[in-house]
Amino acid sequence: MARKKKFPRESAVSMTELVLPNDTNTLNNLMGGRLMHWMDIVSAISAQKHSNRIVVTASVDNISFKHPIRLGNVVTLKARVTRAFNSSMEVRIDVDAEDIPSSTKMESNSAYFTFVAVDQLGKPIDVPEIEPESEDEKIQYDGALRRRQLRLILAGRMKPSEAKELRSIFDISE
Repeated sequence: MARKKKFPRESAVSMTELVLPNDTNTLNNLMGGRLMHWMDIVSAISAQKHSNRIVVTASVDNISFKHPIRLGNVVTLKARVTRAFNSSMEVRIDVDAEDIPSSTKMESNSAYFTFVAVDQLGKPIDVPEIEPESEDEKIQYDGALRRRQLRLILAGRMKPSEAKELRSIFDISE
């Protein structure tokens, strides 16, 4: 039986947070751990919307901070599923920070989180496929397989020689 297909827009989630004193370090910047917590929440909701299942975080890609987020900034986190495999889903999260009094907005960072859909016993369960619509969604979809293979290699779950999508990048011969 073929898996049902869904569009990335069906998993789109936006979350807004205000950076309060309890969220900051001694320099009045948002603590990285707090931002990662928010990113995990918004991306999990996105994965749940796509799969209609309980999801667990399987991996988090590199998170680099372009600009500090300051006390009083409004943080907007946007997430959507970029590709679904058997039971796993890659979710992209984009984070913006806004200083409303000065009318300035900046991109803080983006990242990819991977989630696995599970049943009530915690066993992986199949999820719907993704059908990208826009050009950006198609680019994200195509890149997701390379990112997945790289994650599996780094986790020791795939040999570099098995990563067909990465061969051209790493000049790996068969």
